[in-house]
Amino acid sequence: MKALLLICHGSRTQAGTEKAREFAEQCMRHIDYPIKEVCFLELSEPDIAKGVESCVQQGATSICAIPVLLLTAAHAKEDIPGELEIQQSRFPHIEFSYGKPFGVHESISSLLWERITEAADSFKEKSLILLVGRGSSDPDVKRDLKSIADQLENNYSIPQIETCFLTAAQPSFEEVLRLAGWGYEQVIVVPYLLFPGILLSGMKKVITEQARETGQELILCEALGYHPVLQEVLLTRIDETQRQQTVV
Repeated sequence: MKALLLICHGSRTQAGTEKAREFAEQCMRHIDYPIKEVCFLELSEPDIAKGVESCVQQGATSICAIPVLLLTAAHAKEDIPGELEIQQSRFPHIEFSYGKPFGVHESISSLLWERITEAADSFKEKSLILLVGRGSSDPDVKRDLKSIADQLENNYSIPQIETCFLTAAQPSFEEVLRLAGWGYEQVIVVPYLLFPGILLSGMKKVITEQARETGQELILCEALGYHPVLQEVLLTRIDETQRQQTVV
């Protein structure tokens, strides 16, 4: 019997955990698997081991594991596959396949544009859009976020767009925002985060302080959240994994 295991990152806050679970469960309503479970890489329960155990206890003979992560970095490349290898050794009779994060996908630009236009009625003559990723030491994260920014710029009539990061990568959000205080009337900050949480709260604080100092129009967009576009991308990743059967 086939099982689908959606692996979310996890959150330090109960609200963040519930948002992730709700997102995964809404997506799973559109997926025809006899067994469907949600688990978390870290910080939240159930962890991957418990998620796999639940699938096995329900009679799974194969498990399709999909990381519910925006970009491909160490979590997707090393941490989750490493844990799945441990589970494979625990349950050698189970066939495991492992999919990709959302990654770079053409349709995501439409969601970003929606978040931008929800927050900003119009652009000023000197406007800057900052696409802000969580960040990672993995160079693929910088490359992929830049590709997503390029797709957004190519698909819509937008002002200048720059990418930056909250942690573990350069340029940093605070540095780029500070530099944007020179010469831009309007800065639209687009958090490339699935859900609101501690990171988004920190961004709000930085933006409020700079707006007070510079008098600029600084606009913070909403996190991506549950959206039909992301649901469609996730369904695509699941379908790809079913067809390719990339065994861990």
